[in-house]
Amino acid sequence: MSFSNIMDSNSYSADHPVDPATESLIAARDRMLGPAYRLFYERPVHLVRGEGTRLYDSDGACYLDAYNNVASVGHCHPHVVEAVSRQLSTLNTHTRYLHGGIVDYSRRLLDTMPEQIDQVMYACTGSEVNDLALRVAEMHTGAAGVIVTSDAYHGNTASVTAISPSIGGATALGAHVRAIPPPDSYRIPAIELSARFTDDVVAAIADLKSSGAGFSALIVDTIFSSDGIYPDPSVLAPAVQAVHRAGGVFIADEVQPGFARTGEAMWGFLRHGVAPDLVTMGKPMGNGLPIAAMAARSDILDVFARGIPYFNTFGGNPVTVAAAAAVLDVIEDEKLMRNAGEVGTQLRTELARLGTDHPRIGDVRGTGLYVGVEVISETGAPDRAGARALVNAMRERRVLISVCGRDGNVLKIRPPLVFSSSDVDWFCTEFGAIVASPF
Repeated sequence: MSFSNIMDSNSYSADHPVDPATESLIAARDRMLGPAYRLFYERPVHLVRGEGTRLYDSDGACYLDAYNNVASVGHCHPHVVEAVSRQLSTLNTHTRYLHGGIVDYSRRLLDTMPEQIDQVMYACTGSEVNDLALRVAEMHTGAAGVIVTSDAYHGNTASVTAISPSIGGATALGAHVRAIPPPDSYRIPAIELSARFTDDVVAAIADLKSSGAGFSALIVDTIFSSDGIYPDPSVLAPAVQAVHRAGGVFIADEVQPGFARTGEAMWGFLRHGVAPDLVTMGKPMGNGLPIAAMAARSDILDVFARGIPYFNTFGGNPVTVAAAAAVLDVIEDEKLMRNAGEVGTQLRTELARLGTDHPRIGDVRGTGLYVGVEVISETGAPDRAGARALVNAMRERRVLISVCGRDGNVLKIRPPLVFSSSDVDWFCTEFGAIVASPF
């Protein structure tokens, strides 16, 4: 079976023995779902319940969830559960009927963004809205060429698979796509970081134009999460200026850094001091319900909107909009942006302390509750095997994380926004025990 960096760097394989009940469930799943699906960890976790930052398996064991940004305001948050239940018991239909909920929510959502971003369209997944954004950008610019980072992930439709090099396997970048290195703050001096990234964007624009594809858009996840989590906020503004000078569109993919994740701003692009032309969002938007959106400058959207009637049967339905509105309530009422900033700082500080004397912890970086820990070999090279071993050791201690980056060697720590100081203590106690011994 072919290797996918984003799917297989922390996945189960039959080479690792499991107990008979787990083996039976895996076999049934494989028969029904086929070989494309993956499971986390050498010993997969059979989950049956969640609450806040806790997950519980079929044996009743409790795990600390330090990975999940889908249930972004905590598993089964009571306010979200109540809002969804109330709406589901009242009405659920689609956007070809009038419904006040989608208008009220859209107003609240757009109020969190720069004023030039003034319209929003709905779908069910980040893949769909990234697909939509590419269509909008192409119709606005009259060109097809897209620039991405070298281990980006933007979804799994045909068009966004073509701009998602991290999927790997049998997929390939489209001929209209150019991949550039991410702003690797661990290996590139800070003084060079922004200039290098901008130079790479400019070179890719020139190459696309000379190829005949033309230049349509730069799309980035504004914390470069699949590339390895690079939070430096200086890198995007000059690159976006170059994009606009070339007549292109900047698409901010906020599925990962959006909705207060960074602890500094509601949206990752705001940390960089840029105003995108299109903003896409998904996973954490409905705390587990399938809702996604593309927010846009109306002048960028105009050609597409006037030429193509848009309808998505489930996108923006009253139940998922109720969930999304409840998520905004919780972020505001529980001050989760501030919590992400404060608790995330505690987490990074303690991880850096634990890693100070460990030669295989090369870097601790991030912002808010999005943290990357670079695992390296004794020679300083990226250590995929070491990172995988550490992730699975944490799983055995009932703390759930994963990995990211081109070399699969960056620990990806991205807990629900309700992560607390006591959760940091739990996490770092287990992490410290692991790094104190060979792994």
